[in-house]
Amino acid sequence: MNEACGVRLAASLERPPPWTPFDQEAAYPMPLSAEHFSCLSEVDLFADLSAAEMAEMDRMLPAHRVARGELVYSQSQPMTALFVLKQGRVRIFRVAEDGKALTMAILEPGAVFGEMLLVGQRMYDNYAEAIEDSMICQMSAAEVERYLLSDPRIAVRISRLLGEQVAKLQARLADLALLPLPARAASMLLDLAEAAPASRFGLAPSVRLTHEQLAGLLGATREATSKAMADLASQRLVRQGRGRIVIQDLKGLRDVAGRTA
Repeated sequence: MNEACGVRLAASLERPPPWTPFDQEAAYPMPLSAEHFSCLSEVDLFADLSAAEMAEMDRMLPAHRVARGELVYSQSQPMTALFVLKQGRVRIFRVAEDGKALTMAILEPGAVFGEMLLVGQRMYDNYAEAIEDSMICQMSAAEVERYLLSDPRIAVRISRLLGEQVAKLQARLADLALLPLPARAASMLLDLAEAAPASRFGLAPSVRLTHEQLAGLLGATREATSKAMADLASQRLVRQGRGRIVIQDLKGLRDVAGRTA
C-alpha cells in the first residue's frame, strides 16, 4: 500500500479503528484488486469504508455459503450472532401454532439480521431460510464490538438501518390493518422493487418472487394473492413470469397502493 493512500486515510480518520489494515500491513499483505472487495462494496453497511478497509474486513470476516432451502437459524438452533447477507436472498419467517408460516421479510444483499443486543437486533421466534444460494457473514458479539461499533461510520449506519427496519415494519402493519389485498400487494411490490438490485440497461424494475412467497408476506392465501396479482396484471401494472414479477407502471402501482410518491 503506497504512502499517499495512507496519508489520505489518516486525514479522513482522526482515530482509525483497531482493525485498520495499515496497522497489520506487514503481517497480512494482500492485493487490492476490485474483485477482492467487490462483494462487500455492495453492502450499504460498509459504504463509507475505503477499498483497502473493505478488503481487510473481507479477509477477517469471510462469508460462508448457505444452500437454497437451508436454515440460517431456527427456534431449535438459536444463536447469538449478527449476519450480513453478501450475496443471495434470505427469507425471515415465523410459524404459527396451526403450522402456517408468515413471512416477515425477504432480504436482499446488504441486509443485516440476527440476534445481537449490542445493536438492538433481535430474532425473537423467527426462522431464517436461504431462498437461493447465498453468501453470509456471521459475526459474534466480540467481532461486532471490535469491527463495527468501534468505527463511528459503521455504528451510525447500523443505527440508520435499524431505524429504517422499524419504520418499514410500522408501515407494513398499517397496510395489513387498513388496505385491501390488491393495495397491500401493490405496496409490497413497490417496497421489494426498491430494495432489489437496480435493473440494468434501462429495463423495468422486477421482483424475484413466487405467488406463494408473496402470499406469505401479505398474510393471505395463495389463491387470494394470485387473484389480486391477476387484477394488477389486467390493468397492465405488472407482468408476471415464472418466479418473477415485472413492474410496468410504477405510477399506477403507487396509485393502487395509495401512495403519493
